[in-house]
Amino acid sequence: MDHVVDKRERILAAASNLIVKNGLQCSMVEIAQVAGVATGTVYLYFKSKEDLIRGVYGRLTEQALAALVVEHGPDVSHEARIRRYIDDYITFIWADSDRAILFEYLSNVPLIPAEDLRKLFAPVTAYTTRLVTEARAVGVLRDLPVSDMGGFIGGGIRNTLKWRRVDGSTLLPAERAAIAEMCWSAIAA
Repeated sequence: MDHVVDKRERILAAASNLIVKNGLQCSMVEIAQVAGVATGTVYLYFKSKEDLIRGVYGRLTEQALAALVVEHGPDVSHEARIRRYIDDYITFIWADSDRAILFEYLSNVPLIPAEDLRKLFAPVTAYTTRLVTEARAVGVLRDLPVSDMGGFIGGGIRNTLKWRRVDGSTLLPAERAAIAEMCWSAIAA
């Protein structure tokens, strides 16, 4: 990995971990210590804490894009596309408990203006919107607002898995399938 990218990534990972553990009470000094870099190095990459927070949001967006965006060929049915999205979303949220907590925290306590937040998450939102719009257009999904269906899938999965973690539950294959089926049946035509 490129040395510059490695340092930037270490800083973002440290900030993410500290936000999960302490909220925004973490200082740039603490972030530098956890990242294994000098405090001045943090400021080389991020001019302020707000800039660093934008970087954390951007990193989360990149991770979501990598996990959720699949360009399907024309031979893949719209139902299969939506079901794959639901399954990938479950995997994304369940795979990393700290990332799930960070996602929940950043969603519930926006640390940047709403318009900036929309811009940062725009690639994920655009993909989800296109996927749901196309499926609804061919009659696979109910005639409900597209943004609500996308939000329901993500929010329902995040909230359900959050409470499973809180009570110490594992996620058995049958339980995972049940969560996916609940999401699907709520929006399927």
